Amino acid sequence: MEQRKHWWNGKWGRLARRDVFLRADGDRWYVEQRAGGAEGASRFYEYDTVDDAEETVRALLQGPDTWRELSPSPRASPR
Repeated sequence: MEQRKHWWNGKWGRLARRDVFLRADGDRWYVEQRAGGAEGASRFYEYDTVDDAEETVRALLQGPDTWRELSPSPRASPR
């Protein structure tokens, strides 16, 4: 599974932090909505198309938070 995009609401702390991830695996698309940082609770959505997945992402990013897009971690290059 490849992480394509990651958004963060810009807040620190287990109670305030929210993350949204867009991932792809073959021809399937996945959205993860996470509350509470790495140890928090997640909700997962699965889609057949990137358009459907991105529609869910747009809906999840609505509201009072100031969302920031974070780049996925670069893969280590072989030497």
